[in-house]
Amino acid sequence: MSDFIPFVQELLEGWGTVSARRMFGGHGLYHEGLMFAIVMNQQLFLKADAQNRPEFEALGLTPFTYPMKGKEIALSYWSAPDAVFDDPTEAVRWARSAWDAAARGHLAKAQAREKAKARLKTRSVRAFSAR
Repeated sequence: MSDFIPFVQELLEGWGTVSARRMFGGHGLYHEGLMFAIVMNQQLFLKADAQNRPEFEALGLTPFTYPMKGKEIALSYWSAPDAVFDDPTEAVRWARSAWDAAARGHLAKAQAREKAKARLKTRSVRAFSAR
């Protein structure tokens, strides 16, 4: 692990514990069990969704991309603004926004799984009843 990740963790100390886990040549940053950021090549990318993405776009920031089968694939993690590294208050504000986006995504996935289970159960009951 480079010195960059401990630096980011220190910036976010006022927010709470941030852990790092290795992934795909970089690290995922987690807070309360949710991954809210990634670090790749000494660069911080924060989770974005429809609600907080306009803040990233307004600053001209870009999403994390990687090449796959001749195309650039964009993830829902965007470059962190420079202000994050200059001011711990700004670092926490942006990290919270990214964590909120991760939480919204986690909730949406959980709700989709529950709906799929309910549909499957309804189909199974109908199929059994039709016999």
